[in-house]
Amino acid sequence: MQSTQPDQSSAHLHAHGAGDAKHAHSIAGRSQAILGWALGLTLVFAVVEVAAGFLANSLALISDAGHMVTDAAALGLALMAQLIARRPPSARHSFGFVRAEALAAFVNALAMLAVVGWIVVEALGRFTTPEPVKGGIVIMVAAVGLAINLMVAWVLSRDQQSLNTRAALVHVMGDVLGSVAAIIAGVVIALTGWMQIDPLLSMLVAILILKSTFGVLRDSYHFLMEAVPRHIDYVQVGADLATVPGVLSVHDLHVWDMSPGEPALIGHLEIRDLAEWPHVLEAVKAMLLERHGIDHVTLQPETR
Repeated sequence: MQSTQPDQSSAHLHAHGAGDAKHAHSIAGRSQAILGWALGLTLVFAVVEVAAGFLANSLALISDAGHMVTDAAALGLALMAQLIARRPPSARHSFGFVRAEALAAFVNALAMLAVVGWIVVEALGRFTTPEPVKGGIVIMVAAVGLAINLMVAWVLSRDQQSLNTRAALVHVMGDVLGSVAAIIAGVVIALTGWMQIDPLLSMLVAILILKSTFGVLRDSYHFLMEAVPRHIDYVQVGADLATVPGVLSVHDLHVWDMSPGEPALIGHLEIRDLAEWPHVLEAVKAMLLERHGIDHVTLQPETR
C-alpha cells in the first residue's frame, strides 16, 4: 500500500524555497463534513423515493428517484475525490492529487448526461402510450424530496470553491427541479387525470439540467487537459515576455492550472547575456504576477 505521506528521500524535493511560488500540491482547507452530510441525506431518501416511484408508476417521480440514486453515487465519488486530493505529493506523484476532484467532476457530469438520456427516451414512449399514475403518492413523496434536496443544496453551496462540489451541486439542483416537476405532475394528474403531464415535465427538467451539466463537463475537461486558464491570454503573455528588457525571444511556452485558480508557466527565454539573467528573471516574475496573476514560474535562459 502506497504511503499518503512523502517519503524521506523525496520530501525535500517538494519543498518551496524563499523565492518559489507558494502554490498548493494538496487541498487542505475543504471540509469533507459538507459532502458527508449531503451524502447521508441523499442516500437515505434515494431508497425511499425509488420504491415510491415504482409504486406510483410516475415517470416524473422515477426520474427524480433516478437523480437521487446518481446523486448518492456522485456525492460518494466527490467525497472520495476530496480525500484523495488532500494527499501530499509523493515520489511517484510529484504534482500531488488535486486533479482527482476534476476527474470526479468529469465522471459525475457524464453520469448525469446518461440519466438525462434515459429520461428523454422513457418520456417519449409515455407520450404515445400513457400509463396510469397515482397522483397522491407522487405529491407526498415529491414534497418530502424537495425539502431534502433543498437542504442538501444549501449544504453544498457552502463550498463553491471546489469544482467537484459544484458538479455534485448540479446533480442536486437537478433533483430540486425534478421534485418540483413531480409535485406539479401529481397535482395535475390528481385534479384532471391528464397523464401526459408526467412525461412532459420530465423532459422539461431534463433539458434544464443539460445546461448546468455541460458547464461542469466543459470546466472539468478544460482543467484535465491542462488548457490555458480562461482568464489568461496566452498570446498576450508571450508578447509581454518579449518586451521585458534583456529578452530577445520566447519559445516553448506553456501555461496551465496547477490546481483550480493557481496558474503556472514554463518556457524558454533567449537573452543577450547569461550574466543578466537574475535581473531579467526578477523583472519577468514581477510582470507575470502583476499583469496575468501567474505566480508559479519556471523559465530556462538561453543565448545565441
